[in-house]
Amino acid sequence: MKVSIQGIKGSNHHIVAENYFEEEVTLIECFSFDSLVGSLMEGKSDIGIMAIENTIAGSIIPNYALIDHHHLHIVGEYYLNIHHHLMGLSGQKLSDIKEVLSHPMALLQCKEFFKNHKSIKLVEDTDTADVAKRISENQLKNVAAIAPKIAADIYGLEVIEDEIQTIKDNATRFVIVQTEKPALNQDFVNKASLKFQLDHKRGSLAAILNVLSDCKMNLTKIQSLPVIEMPWKYAFFVDVTFDVLSDYEKAISIITIMAEDFKVLGTYKNGRK
Repeated sequence: MKVSIQGIKGSNHHIVAENYFEEEVTLIECFSFDSLVGSLMEGKSDIGIMAIENTIAGSIIPNYALIDHHHLHIVGEYYLNIHHHLMGLSGQKLSDIKEVLSHPMALLQCKEFFKNHKSIKLVEDTDTADVAKRISENQLKNVAAIAPKIAADIYGLEVIEDEIQTIKDNATRFVIVQTEKPALNQDFVNKASLKFQLDHKRGSLAAILNVLSDCKMNLTKIQSLPVIEMPWKYAFFVDVTFDVLSDYEKAISIITIMAEDFKVLGTYKNGRK
């Protein structure tokens, strides 16, 4: 199986690929989520792994739009506890470091650590593991990366500071996506991702939420995105969990009538159970 990930070996997406799939997979490394989706659409990969939200930084809004616009199907999810480590060439100490390069999300999640090290310049880069790889290949002194510990192992770097993330209980939710709609395994699924639009009428969203409640759906996520071609109109992305498939199917049949541009983005197994 060919699996596209954002980033390279040593990244958090790489860790998810190793943990989620029981079989050995071939990684297709992509430097952006747009190129990851392109890999799927062009048939270069069979499946993709996309970060969708983080407990500190919140939702990764552009990825909702990518999944929706390209009609990708969510077939699974994985929650990964995030551990950020400061790493550099062997023998480097924290006092030697003048620049730290990493993905903007990693820098944001380690903001508090660097308040005590104001002489260090923080530089946004494309990928956590790619920075670690460049430091190793180019033997960059006085430069450090923020990356998972696996990146230090792969690229022969030394961890300078462990666990520098601001909040230690830090997790990212990843979704597993593909272009083909999978067959519904009734004994397997207990979560769904939905998307819909509503008219600007009083109580329209409340009516949808009441349907979900009446049909015994547990709302675990709601996210709004502007509809680009229609100013001041919003699409809603909703995640629900359920115990009985027939309850979910009843909710879907009702919301299909009530909402505009209704779409099931995926029905899959809850990654937190």
